[in-house]
Amino acid sequence: MSEQNKNSGSSNSSELKFDTKLLHFGDEVDKTTGASSVPIYQASTFHHFDIFNPPQHDYSRSGNPTRQALEDYITLLEGGVRGFAYSSGMAAISSVFMMFSAGDHIIVTEDVYGGTYRLLTTILSRMQIETTFVDMTKIEEVKAAIQPNTKAVYMETPSNPTLKITDIATITSWAQEHELVTILDNTFMTPYYQRPIELGVDIVVHSATKFLGGHSDVLAGLAVARTEALGKQLKQLQNGLGTVLGAQESWLLMRGMKTLGARMAHSEQSTAKLAAWLNERSDVSAVYYPGLQDHPGRDVHERQSTGYGAVVSFDVGSGDRAKAVLNRVKLPIVAVSLGAVESILSYPAMMSHAAMPAAVRRDRGITDGLLRFSVGLEDIDDLIADLEQALEASK
Repeated sequence: MSEQNKNSGSSNSSELKFDTKLLHFGDEVDKTTGASSVPIYQASTFHHFDIFNPPQHDYSRSGNPTRQALEDYITLLEGGVRGFAYSSGMAAISSVFMMFSAGDHIIVTEDVYGGTYRLLTTILSRMQIETTFVDMTKIEEVKAAIQPNTKAVYMETPSNPTLKITDIATITSWAQEHELVTILDNTFMTPYYQRPIELGVDIVVHSATKFLGGHSDVLAGLAVARTEALGKQLKQLQNGLGTVLGAQESWLLMRGMKTLGARMAHSEQSTAKLAAWLNERSDVSAVYYPGLQDHPGRDVHERQSTGYGAVVSFDVGSGDRAKAVLNRVKLPIVAVSLGAVESILSYPAMMSHAAMPAAVRRDRGITDGLLRFSVGLEDIDDLIADLEQALEASK
């Protein structure tokens, strides 16, 4: 499906295809020197040459030219009106949630990323911001969760780590009828495969540490607003909270984003082969990947995305076996995170979703035997051979 992702987004360079935008986003050449990459403005403050006409940037918490280039870059790719760069994915998510006040209520995807779950249940709950977790694949459950104080719907599709699919257009249409803000975590798909703003989503967030950065060398978060009004709110929060991304990290992230298309296309092909191979194994009880023919959300996913992504989760039957596999693989690194050039094998029960109580994890399909494989750029036959020896040895 990778050819379909060439559709251009809404921007002043809308005539360009997406792969071209990754390299020609408006700041790819320095206008002063002709340098072939955005300069790193390693400055905390900026001189006022005329006190009556302050410069565009005066203090790097409020704005930095390198970070601004990145924020404009992700705005172009997502098709929004204003973008923001933060010190981590959770800083982006936390800052967006600071739009809400004590007494407000938010409807959230039930199998949401563990860090988001922790924020909602242990921090925002102390501020009297209420959350209802629902199976967002079922629109009736979403509708039933609305309360008089509901202010927003927070989606994650595909969800992490069970890759459930939410019908974005259906949710946003319903939310707009009730004047609810819609927020979507687009980390797994990236704008290369999925552009939620084009489907009516108000705010898109990313852990840019993952696929956008792509090299396991930068911690970053991004958010893009669909409207100027929301953009003004997010700017006020970013500046007030100080949750900003530094100039060096902004430059590293832009460098990683230039190869997003090539990396995603390669990894998706490999992931499809790995998922099909896993699906044929009798010692793997479940495989979660929207590209599989029997994935329950495949049809919805294909309507709203132009690819299936590079993450597959699978259940090896027990926690003991999962740990044995983790200790026997040789090629993927066993680590927290995903979306890098190297493959990463994770154990959600002890890593990304350790903050969820065990009973909650089980209710949401995050079993003790579940492993999450983020497929990198290695030869897929080597990855499969390595995983096969680990699975066989762990029987």
